[in-house]
Amino acid sequence: MSKKLIVPETGPKAVGPYSPAVEANGFLFVSGQIPLDPASGELVLDSFEAQVRRTLENLKSVIEVGGASLKDVVKVGIFMTDIARFGDLNAIYEEYFGESRPARATVQVAALPKGVEVEMDAVAVIPR
Repeated sequence: MSKKLIVPETGPKAVGPYSPAVEANGFLFVSGQIPLDPASGELVLDSFEAQVRRTLENLKSVIEVGGASLKDVVKVGIFMTDIARFGDLNAIYEEYFGESRPARATVQVAALPKGVEVEMDAVAVIPR
């Protein structure tokens, strides 16, 4: 098995002892992304919608550094603190993924790191 750690130079940094992504055997496993602005290092907490967009931008950024795109994503995990915002999340999510529609699980959780309202992870196939 080949394994390569993916650490974006200018993208979102890990907030703990883990890699933002790991490439293994043609797959890219992206760690949970939160709405952390990579330029400022500050959380984007303006609104739920702003958190979802920043989280998706971070996910996209790490995926692209890993050599894939959102169209190559096969699985997304979404964690949110208020499942009542599911429709709001879906509207923004669809803007990013469109018809590529990866498999997905969405769960409500009691809390997320740094008090954010949403976190997402993903698995992508790296095109060769």
